[in-house]
Amino acid sequence: MTLEEAQRLVQSFIRAHGGDAQASGLNAKGFGGAALGDAQVYFEHVKDSGALKCSALIYRFRDAPRPGVIDGFRDEEKKGTDAGGGKVDYETENKSLFLSRTYGVVPSEQQFKEDVDRLVEASLVWGDEVFNRVADRVIPAK
Repeated sequence: MTLEEAQRLVQSFIRAHGGDAQASGLNAKGFGGAALGDAQVYFEHVKDSGALKCSALIYRFRDAPRPGVIDGFRDEEKKGTDAGGGKVDYETENKSLFLSRTYGVVPSEQQFKEDVDRLVEASLVWGDEVFNRVADRVIPAK
């Protein structure tokens, strides 16, 4: 998909949530984001592949996560914990954990909204319930 097609999708999503789609969306480098209540969602148009990556924040670490933490989240994904159609995605550059999904072809605006809403809802559950479950398993009690 082109940057313009990705921009239209992101703007339609933001507009559907009451935001100013003209002032929001993707910047010239293909990055954008939005805060939806307690949730944060980010968008990246990958120029080389034409894909649009959508990432809903689960948790932002202050320091690199302890050994086993990211694997604990991946184990939850493998067990079938609802990830809202996304996959566990840890970005080392910003020490952030996301549920992400990528679009190679342009979906309808309605389908995109429903998909990203589902991803965002799941990220809130993962940031609370799943995070606590993983922490209890991975981080030793003092």
